[in-house]
Amino acid sequence: MDRINSKNVKAWNAEYMFHPFASPDATAKEKPLIIEEGRGAVVYDIDGKDYIDGQGGLWNVNAGHGRKEIIAAIEAQLHKLQYYSLFGGTTHARAIELSKLLVELTGQEGMTQAFFATGGSEAIEGAIKLARQYWKLAGKPERTKFISLQRAYHGVAMGGLSANGTPAFRAMFEPLMPGFIRTETPYVYRNPFTEDPAELAQICAMLLDRAIEDQSPGTVAAFIAEPIQGAGGLIVPPAEFWPLVRKVCDKHGILLIADEVVTGFGRTGSLFGSRLWGVAPDIMVFAKGINSGYVPLGATMFNARIEQAFRNNPDAWFMHGNTYLAHPLACAAALANLDIVVKEDLAGNAASVGGYFLERLRALQDRQPHVGDVRGKGLMIGVELVADRKSKAPFESSDGFGKAVANRCRDNGVLVRNIYDTFIISPPLVLILHPPPLLRAPSPMLRTGEG
Repeated sequence: MDRINSKNVKAWNAEYMFHPFASPDATAKEKPLIIEEGRGAVVYDIDGKDYIDGQGGLWNVNAGHGRKEIIAAIEAQLHKLQYYSLFGGTTHARAIELSKLLVELTGQEGMTQAFFATGGSEAIEGAIKLARQYWKLAGKPERTKFISLQRAYHGVAMGGLSANGTPAFRAMFEPLMPGFIRTETPYVYRNPFTEDPAELAQICAMLLDRAIEDQSPGTVAAFIAEPIQGAGGLIVPPAEFWPLVRKVCDKHGILLIADEVVTGFGRTGSLFGSRLWGVAPDIMVFAKGINSGYVPLGATMFNARIEQAFRNNPDAWFMHGNTYLAHPLACAAALANLDIVVKEDLAGNAASVGGYFLERLRALQDRQPHVGDVRGKGLMIGVELVADRKSKAPFESSDGFGKAVANRCRDNGVLVRNIYDTFIISPPLVLILHPPPLLRAPSPMLRTGEG
């Protein structure tokens, strides 16, 4: 590892680089960790120290760092064709092959078409535009509104930001787009209604139904939600919630959009978060795990209901897209990545390893007075810290308790991400369980991820 210029790079970081979701003063004061290399589920900083990547990059390195199969696919594509546009009647083979594969993988959900983007925020914008154009083509142009959940996160572009359910993400950019309404999220650990998950699912579905009625159903285009909320604090809904949501959407004829940017491609222990709940959305939005972050890529997929409206219609031109959507290198990486996801059953592995972690963390919860709740599915796990477990009283934001825990983990060679006082465990899905000699309980081991 070449660390000759590490001193300069550290100095340049705060001087020249403006960081996301951060204050420049904070960046200068508390210097970010500079990651230099990665292998499997392990990354190395610029000084050579190794860390377990407990946050999987940013929820997205599902197949692990340094996978030779993905690197080889990118290199082969780079030698053949480094870029071509999908505009003006041209395309390229990798985009077509990936479209076919994605439709096959989502056959259970009934997706029939894929439209590409360069990431999750942009793919969400595509979903919003598709939904609005669908209703215009269907002869109901007044259906323009979107309903989302409190604490939702749908990216940082203006459409997705307008649907976001966390005020801190929206405040500095308001006023946002009109026609976006939020309703109660099924947050089992913290809600004003009940401690019974099934009852909470009924209540939240009823509140969604009332929100649609309040707006007038004929003006609502879609309901959009994450199958499991990520950046809102890792909120796992009751099992009954998504099937009830599908019934409410069907009752009013509105579209159901599943934001699968985080939950797609195995992270929840199911290939897709929607499938975890046995629900088929009308639109599914992918990014992150689609190619494990090797080259930026996103996709918006939709079913035959929407596709049909775009067929044989003179107004069906979809006036959306950008230069780098379906980049050949990104598509080549995705094809190799999804081959790994399926062949190595990374969804099944996430369910197994995630179940182990949940069991151990819940045992820790019994011993630690500041662990209020442990929740998750697969390798999408949240641990909510509280000042008082009995009352569920949170720490004051000025205490910075969650950040202190994350920093302590970092000092000990484990990277986890804290969202307020919930710290998130979302490592690459290549972590495996290996029973060591003379021990009954398995322990996590780090698959190299080098093929």
